[in-house]
Amino acid sequence: MNSKILTLDQLRAESGRLRLEGKRVVATNGCFDVLHVGHVRYLAAARKFGDVLVVGLNGDDSVRQLKGANRPVNRERDRAEVLTALESVDYVTIFPEKRAANFLRATQPAVYAKGGDYTADTLDPEERAVLSEFGSRIEIIPFEEGYSTSELLTRIGRNDG
Repeated sequence: MNSKILTLDQLRAESGRLRLEGKRVVATNGCFDVLHVGHVRYLAAARKFGDVLVVGLNGDDSVRQLKGANRPVNRERDRAEVLTALESVDYVTIFPEKRAANFLRATQPAVYAKGGDYTADTLDPEERAVLSEFGSRIEIIPFEEGYSTSELLTRIGRNDG
């Protein structure tokens, strides 16, 4: 059992404990289906906004809803374990919904980091409402061109490296 992979209830308790200790909790979320350098750089940048980085990981069913029937390539537990191996990631919580509102309610982050393919205005309205409720700051990390899981899978399918 990986102690860095927490259930939603464990995350709620751990996040509360960290806040009581005065730690700045940063949250982000995504599918992280086939981890690539763009993900690694993004998570390292997110971690710099605080003391602890918590990653909400879309479960397999929600990845299918978001990305299509052929995704995810890797199962949720495998994706979670790979994420926990990164130095920048402190905890991972798998959530079943398409949107991260329940994950954010459990985390109550000081900072919520999202990739540059989002703006504060294009975030899911329920997620924005939860963040507003806890006074969380939203940080958009610039998107790095040339790093896309979908594009990578297309290249693999064509076998053209």
